[in-house]
Amino acid sequence: MKLNRWMSAAALSITTLLSSAVLAEEQMKVGFVYVGPVGDHGWSYEHDQGRQEMEKHFGEKVSTTYVESVPEGADAERVITQLAKSGHDVIFTTSFGYMNPTLKAAKRFPKVKFEHATGYKRSKNVSNYALRTYEGRYVSGVAAGMATKTNTIGYIASFPIPEVIRDINSVYLGAKSVNPDIKLKIVWVNTWYDPGKESDAANALIDQGVDIMIQHTDSPAPLIAAEKRGVMGIGQASDMSGFAPKAHMFSVRDVWAPHYIRTVQEVMDGTWKSEDYWGGFADDILQIASVNPDLPADIKEAITATHAKIKSGEFHPFTGPMKDNSGKEVIAAGHTLTDTELAGVNWYVEGIDAKIPN
Repeated sequence: MKLNRWMSAAALSITTLLSSAVLAEEQMKVGFVYVGPVGDHGWSYEHDQGRQEMEKHFGEKVSTTYVESVPEGADAERVITQLAKSGHDVIFTTSFGYMNPTLKAAKRFPKVKFEHATGYKRSKNVSNYALRTYEGRYVSGVAAGMATKTNTIGYIASFPIPEVIRDINSVYLGAKSVNPDIKLKIVWVNTWYDPGKESDAANALIDQGVDIMIQHTDSPAPLIAAEKRGVMGIGQASDMSGFAPKAHMFSVRDVWAPHYIRTVQEVMDGTWKSEDYWGGFADDILQIASVNPDLPADIKEAITATHAKIKSGEFHPFTGPMKDNSGKEVIAAGHTLTDTELAGVNWYVEGIDAKIPN
């Protein structure tokens, strides 16, 4: 009897070990590289929310790793390479400056699938994924153009890359559509996340007469500064309403989980392929969050109506004719920029009184 019990226990132990081995062999390892801390309450925070949702969706089929606050450049290449070396099947690199480091790592690890956010270079095992953030920026511009009392809105810009330049244009186009007297002031901070710099930039803009703050940086510092100074602002990447409830008009929220779930499932199924993916209002991967109930009714209606027109495809912010701020035609009449063209925008639209930094 004792022997039988021992044999049963041994058999159970062997079965458990085999099951664990099979699980370990079948479990997919997914890596993430973030440019900011997961607690930035903006871009990296929402990517990590997407990672967590994806992990919950797949349960024990997936294990995830993330590395936060990774500088763009050589440090990024080392981190991406280490993730590839340590057996990760899919690696998501979540900032524009990770583009070339991702491509270099992908060349060394051809069996690993890489997904790079906001870039434009692909290879056999590298895909790009991006949000149509310009859609949210256009709605932001409409709301800002209606709400401003000084006819001056501010934009805190991170780096002069196509995504940021495109979004600056979209804000101005939205504001101009409802306010012919609008002026847009831009401050470049050359960082994605630095609450001190972001706060200083916000205050500098307010000192220049800005009364609506829009940001392309990842901390809630500009909104907090806006609340302290009695002006309004719009949240970036995540719902920032809790940080400045009076100043907060609404946030444009990034929702990454659907893309992460879809991508990992495709790798599991063997159907993954290198491609460019753009998500926006149409598939709810970009959302309007927490519209301030105290906004005037006409502004709330305009936010809803503009969102609906863009989501349905009735309206696209970058449809010609359109000129740049030197007077050169950049979009012909009747033409809507393709995704490839949107990824290469390097001009300011007519009416923006500024130069793009080198």
